[in-house]
Amino acid sequence: MSELEPLIARAGGKEALDRLVERFYHRMDTCEEARSLRALHPQDLSHTTLMLQNYLTEWLGGPPLYSSEKGHPRMRMRHMQVRIDSQARDDWMWCMEGALDECIADADAREAIRAAMAKLADWMRNTADAPA
Repeated sequence: MSELEPLIARAGGKEALDRLVERFYHRMDTCEEARSLRALHPQDLSHTTLMLQNYLTEWLGGPPLYSSEKGHPRMRMRHMQVRIDSQARDDWMWCMEGALDECIADADAREAIRAAMAKLADWMRNTADAPA
């Protein structure tokens, strides 16, 4: 595969991204390291799972599944009611990195997605860290 192909194709398509999101939320649901992150989410994750699957599909070069339903993503604005500090960002990345390792076989695509998600996660912070 060429680096010019959309990341969604290099990652294995929508099916791979759907698995990625399922594994992400599984880690968040079952790993002690993600307990505080899980508390920021609704009990029923079915809608949240679908929205993240649709967002990632579009974000990585697939069809506009998210914006056709929700409009412009405006991800930071949509998350302003949730306290996202560096710890929440790190916990989110921990869950996502594990899911990426499980689901995205192409190492170059996996690393490109990881780097892009790290930038997005940094940008999503909306709360100052508590003093040490």
